[in-house]
Amino acid sequence: MKSKIPAILIFSRLIIGFIIISLSLIKIENHQIIIVILLSIGLLTDIFDGIIARYLNVSTPKLRRMDSTVDQIFFISVGVSTYLLCPGFFKTNVYKIIILAGAEVLIYLVSFLKFRKEVATHSIGAKIWTLFLFGTLIQIILKCQSVILFNFCFWVGLLTRAEIIAILLILKEWTNDVPSVFHSIQLRKGKNIKKSKIFNS
Repeated sequence: MKSKIPAILIFSRLIIGFIIISLSLIKIENHQIIIVILLSIGLLTDIFDGIIARYLNVSTPKLRRMDSTVDQIFFISVGVSTYLLCPGFFKTNVYKIIILAGAEVLIYLVSFLKFRKEVATHSIGAKIWTLFLFGTLIQIILKCQSVILFNFCFWVGLLTRAEIIAILLILKEWTNDVPSVFHSIQLRKGKNIKKSKIFNS
């Protein structure tokens, strides 16, 4: 049963994402606070599913691919919810949001064209950006505005998307959990790379 915990945590994000969208539609009392709490729980499941999988020695490429796919669905759900709550913010920042979304799509396009698989690099830069995205989403959900934090999140997002594309282009074969461009170069040279038990499998 313990070996199922990481998968349970991963799929719980799908349920949380559905609930978040539902709350943004029905707008019950204190719905914004509840959404922020659920978003926080979703982030925690994202952090601990990998850590627990590595601790239990059940971290596999299949599980890591599933984790990446569910992450995308979860944050898309949160993004849709945020739009439903604060459409004015999206209208004001439409071009930056389109650019950022386009960069994310480009990552998957590069990965599918080169490896016929989705992205699962789980780079350290991407993890850091997720934290900035988390903070930005909370600010938007609660206040329907974000200037400094959103702009910082935008540029960090573009830089980390560019790094992931570079990692994909450098790798000779599909590999999950590649911490950085440096590590992808080492892998291309046929060398083993050192990964953190906390951050990478």
